[in-house]
Amino acid sequence: MKLLLALLLLVQSPCSLFAVQSSTPPNIILIYMDDLGYGDLGCFGSTKNRTPNLDRMAAEGIRFTDFYVTSGVCTPSRASLMTGCYPRRVNLHVDENDKWVLFPAARKGLNPKETTIAEILKTAGYATTCIGKWHLGDHPDFLPTRHGFDSYFGIPYSNDMGRKNIPLPLMRDEEVIEAPVKQAPLTRRYTDEAISFITKNKERPFFLYLPHTCVHLPLFPGEGFQGKSANGKYGDWIEEVDAATGELLKTLKDLKLEKNTLVIFTSDNGSNGRNGGSNAPLKGTKGSTHEGGMRVPCLMRWPGTIPPGAICSQLASTLDFLPTLTALAGGALPQERKIDGLNITDLVLAKEGAQTPRSSLFYYHTTQLQAVRSGKWKLVLPHDVRFDGWSGKKEDSPLELYDLSTDPSENSNVAAKYPAVVEQLRKLAHEARKDLGDGPQKGTGQRPAGWVDQASPRLLR
Repeated sequence: MKLLLALLLLVQSPCSLFAVQSSTPPNIILIYMDDLGYGDLGCFGSTKNRTPNLDRMAAEGIRFTDFYVTSGVCTPSRASLMTGCYPRRVNLHVDENDKWVLFPAARKGLNPKETTIAEILKTAGYATTCIGKWHLGDHPDFLPTRHGFDSYFGIPYSNDMGRKNIPLPLMRDEEVIEAPVKQAPLTRRYTDEAISFITKNKERPFFLYLPHTCVHLPLFPGEGFQGKSANGKYGDWIEEVDAATGELLKTLKDLKLEKNTLVIFTSDNGSNGRNGGSNAPLKGTKGSTHEGGMRVPCLMRWPGTIPPGAICSQLASTLDFLPTLTALAGGALPQERKIDGLNITDLVLAKEGAQTPRSSLFYYHTTQLQAVRSGKWKLVLPHDVRFDGWSGKKEDSPLELYDLSTDPSENSNVAAKYPAVVEQLRKLAHEARKDLGDGPQKGTGQRPAGWVDQASPRLLR
């Protein structure tokens, strides 16, 4: 009788088995692309780039359609992912010269006092590694090994930042092992390192953070993928990462780790729209606070826990990784400092009727608060559009309201039609300004970035 009742419940609720979490903390693999556009994957509408392994991830897991980063460029976006905080809160929205990102031999970086995902998971008993592009400071005080990662293998900033006196370095832990590094083999080398780490730590929970160099300009697809795509070098490199992701999924299957491993795939910001990149159907590109600059593809796969073919259109962000992964791992959140991330476990597990706990999202560009989203509404605030991507314009932008549920391309300004919604979102923006600041106005909730008086001599040649 009990067996019959269980079978009836399963027929009525086919996802019920997936809502039960294992008592064993899951392994976590977080794959973070560089400048991958919203429309660059087959499962997000691309007809140019062949991404069968990522499309399989979507078919076997969950696809997030309204998933955001906190900046249209690298450093501030990555600061949010690691800390669960808006870039202005941890003072990594600009570098020491008020530029968008950190440059080689920067004196600024991620403050060692901040708590990262890796530190929380390491305390919870996880093996941790970072393999790929870091971009949160290249001084030893700011490197991954000082922020909770047991090991590091990769480049400390973007692949276009090699200079005559500072050639692009490849680092292992805190030492430069090659300079300049040959870039075409990097995806292969990252993948080999990742497989080695998974295999070595198969008997314990692990956290693999894999921030690929791909597809930041200049483009360097691996030798076996050059000239294979219908979308030029851009497509070649995406297809190489897709194949690499397939290798990681196969490794998990071969080691019988599939059912206890959450794999996340997303990007640090949108595509720059050049060389074959696409943010379709969204407006704007990398560097802007349009949807195409900050809404990114996101896939999650956890066989037996996340139901296959799930789609989430709720508002979520990389801000939410820290509290969500902490909860899944049975770790403890920092209590001494505020974070902006929220626990979206119910969304990740595609629980029936799950609603996002996130009531708002703020779109900052360097120092400026330029927009706010709440529910389906996005309010674009008046701001100097010289800071809006690479527009080069000097006039102030108008007040604009968009219904993103029907107008993700931000074509139809309905501010005049919904004055009450405009006022509601303006109030949210006012609270953000008080807490995080806006332009020269400082926020009460801001904290200092890390700082050193002298740049790291290890990177100088």
